[in-house]
Amino acid sequence: MWKTRLGALLLLIIGAGIGYGIYASEPKLHGGKTVYGQAFAEKFPFKLGLDLSGGVQLVYQADVSSVKPAEVKNAMDSLRDVIERRVNTFGVSEPIVQIEEKGGITGPISERLIVELPGVTDVKRAVDMIGQTPKLEFMKERSKAELEAYNKAIEKFKSDQAAGKPLVIPAELLAGPYAPTELNGRFLERAVLEFDPTTREPIVSLVFNKQGADLFAQLTKENIGKTIAIYLDRDLGNSEPISAPVVREAIVGGKAQITGKFTAAEAKTLVGRLNSGALPVDKLELLSTETISAPLGAKALMAGLWAGIWGLVVVAGFLVLWYRIPGVIATVALAIYVVLMLALFKFFGITITAAGIAGFILSIGMAVDANILIFERTKEELRKGHGVHEAVREGFARAWTSIRDSNISSIITAVILFWFGTSLIKGFALTFGLGVIVSMFSAITISRVLLFALPFKGHGAFVRTLFGSGFLKLK
Repeated sequence: MWKTRLGALLLLIIGAGIGYGIYASEPKLHGGKTVYGQAFAEKFPFKLGLDLSGGVQLVYQADVSSVKPAEVKNAMDSLRDVIERRVNTFGVSEPIVQIEEKGGITGPISERLIVELPGVTDVKRAVDMIGQTPKLEFMKERSKAELEAYNKAIEKFKSDQAAGKPLVIPAELLAGPYAPTELNGRFLERAVLEFDPTTREPIVSLVFNKQGADLFAQLTKENIGKTIAIYLDRDLGNSEPISAPVVREAIVGGKAQITGKFTAAEAKTLVGRLNSGALPVDKLELLSTETISAPLGAKALMAGLWAGIWGLVVVAGFLVLWYRIPGVIATVALAIYVVLMLALFKFFGITITAAGIAGFILSIGMAVDANILIFERTKEELRKGHGVHEAVREGFARAWTSIRDSNISSIITAVILFWFGTSLIKGFALTFGLGVIVSMFSAITISRVLLFALPFKGHGAFVRTLFGSGFLKLK
């Protein structure tokens, strides 16, 4: 018995310690005067979502028409990484960049990019922050017949222009002298600024990833003696290549050089733009913007906190009034459950949203539901004449299957919501699913240990009174 009571005491001490750690890590709760509290808060802050902290949400649609269907997912993942790097260079605190698919059942699938920038309330600044990331393309010479048709088209266009004839741009002229290839900025690993050891002219060296290196080796092997043109932002009106070197031999190793006629400052800017991210898709179209002010976010946060506090108070009051001693035990276990959830939010950096707070509050009900099942089964065993400890043991054993099945179904629901839901639904699903798992621990482990530590034996009148329900004495 003393081991059980020692374990119960240890659980209470651990719960109180975690609670104090959370309190100490929030300087706003105690004036922020202690160095410990401030340092801890900086290392483990509560991460608030855009709807609670204020900021800007931008929704973009990505044009993936030129990307092979099998490579769309990789392209969107790469796009997300590109935008994250670009946003991080501006020092935005905890940006959230995620991809989302729309449609697919009754219509075509559209790929979207959602960018959340906490603390940024200027939409124009947010849009400029993402800006136009460079689109790098490697193009090869067209066939001899196509080049002849292109040159003839240029001559005819110039002669018609000089003669004042109505100008019609032929298809050969629109196609240009170069044909697109699969190699583009999506396969770029990094760009480096170097200088020619002889002329001291700036050189932009490119290093491709493994797939890009293979594509570049194949491209140079098939075009020895021909020109490979390197275009940057061709779709934005830059019709001239920034470099068009002649391939002397196949190049392996995944390295290329841009030796265009630009200054060191221009080359440095180009390297920065390429390293911040070359778009792996054709273009990004801004679909919608949403701005949430900091005061509005703080108001939503306080509303959610008060909802949680009042929910806990009402539930705890019901448990104590209706279930008496087991209700007190359940309330203590519920307090430890709340502390554990807050610790998980803080130490694992889980972003808290308004929907997440709703999922957290709902999981409190799941935790209470498990305790109620256990208490009802325990009372049934006491009615049969069993002692307190034996009744508690049987109560847990009989309630376990119901608790297990209901919680597993809830966890499955949370996983489905998180897997298929939007960002708003994912916040709810994550906190709800996590809350259900932690509530199983609090109901099965914490409540069990605390109940077995109670100094009651037998099933006499006093025990029946303490374990009764509402205003009735257990018969």
